[in-house]
Amino acid sequence: MAGKDDWQAVVRANRKILHVKKGALIFAEGDAVAGVFFVYKGIVKIQKQWARQKQLILNFARSGEMIGYRGLGEEPIFPVSATALEDAAICYIELPFFESALETNHALTHALMKFFANALQAAEKRLRDLALMDVKGRVAETLLMLERKFGIDAGGYIDVSLKQQDMAAYAGTTYETFFRMLHELKAETIIEQDGKRILILDHNRLSSLTQIIPA
Repeated sequence: MAGKDDWQAVVRANRKILHVKKGALIFAEGDAVAGVFFVYKGIVKIQKQWARQKQLILNFARSGEMIGYRGLGEEPIFPVSATALEDAAICYIELPFFESALETNHALTHALMKFFANALQAAEKRLRDLALMDVKGRVAETLLMLERKFGIDAGGYIDVSLKQQDMAAYAGTTYETFFRMLHELKAETIIEQDGKRILILDHNRLSSLTQIIPA
């Protein structure tokens, strides 16, 4: 079996680096799956249409994350779309090579199984939160998720700059409601804002808003 360095060389020889401009689609809901994508640089949103001119953002992917895996299966059609939120570099690997790599590289297959299991658990939690959590709790969970994923800068602010429309779409609410919830959180001194930048002042109080009370 080829070693890790050998496999990395093979992958480099079979990959394509796609340079995607901010706002451009990487793949669209309904497209046929011809390969797999990894974010090499930049931030990508994974979204699904749920009503006319409305979208639900399922995830924000950053450097090193795999995207488009929801299209792998017996029906190789993307059920979601991916859009670059900033100029991005995307690693693309054609499906036949990726499938042959899984057949011959057991370590890769095992790692992918764990990735899919974690992704499934995260998706189930998202569905539960959207169904059972009130809107203020979903806004709170959105802010906590962004801090977990992107970390904080030297000033303690969440180290990513996103449009409030995109954060609202992740929280499953409207821009107007999201904006109002942020103002409530600021008035309660739970968060602080400086333009688009958000600082979580009280993690305990913010986390308490995400608790789902059994009926």
